[in-house]
Amino acid sequence: MPERFFSGLSKNYIEILDDDEYYDITIEVGEDPYVKIFHAHMIILHYRSPFLRRILSSNKKNDNGILAHIKLSNISPEIFQIILKYIYGGVISLNEQEPSEILKVLVAADQLLLQKIIDYLQKYLIENKSEWMEKYFELIYRTSFQSNSLLELQQYCTNLMAEFPEKIFKSLDFTSLSEKSLVSLIKRDDLQMKEIEIWEHILKWGLDKNPTLLPDPITWSNDDLKMMENTLQHCLPLIRFFSLSSKDFFQKVRPYKKLLKHQLYEELLESYLNPDSEPNDNILLPRYRNIDGIIDSKIVNLNVVSLISKWIDNDVESKFAHTRELYLPYEFKLLLRGSRDGFTPKKFHELCDGIPHTVTFIKIKETEEIIGGYNPLKWDTLHDNDDVKWGETKDSFIFSFKNKDNFKEPILSHVNDASRAVYYRNNFGPTFGGGDIEICADIDNKEYDWCICIRQSYEKKMRDTGDLFLIEDYEMFQIIKKND
Repeated sequence: MPERFFSGLSKNYIEILDDDEYYDITIEVGEDPYVKIFHAHMIILHYRSPFLRRILSSNKKNDNGILAHIKLSNISPEIFQIILKYIYGGVISLNEQEPSEILKVLVAADQLLLQKIIDYLQKYLIENKSEWMEKYFELIYRTSFQSNSLLELQQYCTNLMAEFPEKIFKSLDFTSLSEKSLVSLIKRDDLQMKEIEIWEHILKWGLDKNPTLLPDPITWSNDDLKMMENTLQHCLPLIRFFSLSSKDFFQKVRPYKKLLKHQLYEELLESYLNPDSEPNDNILLPRYRNIDGIIDSKIVNLNVVSLISKWIDNDVESKFAHTRELYLPYEFKLLLRGSRDGFTPKKFHELCDGIPHTVTFIKIKETEEIIGGYNPLKWDTLHDNDDVKWGETKDSFIFSFKNKDNFKEPILSHVNDASRAVYYRNNFGPTFGGGDIEICADIDNKEYDWCICIRQSYEKKMRDTGDLFLIEDYEMFQIIKKND
């Protein structure tokens, strides 16, 4: 196996930089008054930098003995000294460098097409200087998207924007974001920020671009309004206005109604005032929110949970309910999952009896439908299997969804006969009404073998595809008010 003496070789090549006799090219770096001339060696630059190779191919030493000379005015002498040390010796030291200087080295390396050091510096900044990069996010973002080679920095910025937008909006240089950068941020479906906060920050950004405007839109002239419209023309279509609550719309959007297109404003107004109005297909749906600790479910997502939470709080909205921002005031504590705990009435009663405020989700086999109900009362077990017991409440309801992703047209059915809201029996699982949603077995320790939906005690029938059904899975949750 051959011996390797790279450290000594690197040291010797770095010493060549101090050579005043055998150099054959001069490089003028920087701008007046900070300009420095470096002596270098064409053959080394030729093989170490594709960028310099292209320049040198048309700028070789003349026959009259005049040295080749190139200019790099957009790289400072200090930064180029670090780059030259890497080109000659394959070494770079960052311990004493400020993050801003490291970023300049990265930009210079990108210009000179030094891909290995580009990859190294991107990784170094992400792993060691993330706090600084968050503080100066706009600079990092703008720098990374000026080159197709800085893919790791671009990915870092993209992830940060989606997961922690508040860090960006609180950045000292947020308002200096370019329009392109801001648009790329607010167009994301997974931007983790409330829509009203996005709207407020867009207004702040627009005002910063027009320093002559006063914050109060009442003071704006027609010319002022036109100026703000032009500034925000690519941002306004990306705001999910229909996601806002009626309170936020009235207090924080209505004062700026002249910024919105007349038809859009009228449709917004109608969505809040007319419960029979129909949403059109062009409405942007709420952004996806990654909120941990709300629910652990294999059956439903946060959009369904949001609607259930609204119904529990008697916030029954119009047909625009699915367009509103997620409403998540409760934690859903998992009590039972059929695929984990079994599909017997006995297991249901063991895990759920005596617990109030529960929500049942049932996924129907083969159809992907989801049906279920809310019971504010405690579930109960009877000691005599022949006995029958009803739970009386006017606050229970049942529901159905085509599937967990199709939550635009749910069926919500309130109880008509409060004296027969829920049904208790040992060989029955969670049962609502006299068969509105009923699951049971011959005996309590056998799996459910009778599942049916018929309209009895509730306003509406849950299914239009037949009365009997089979369970693929079901889950029971207790809802608990969050401490905000």
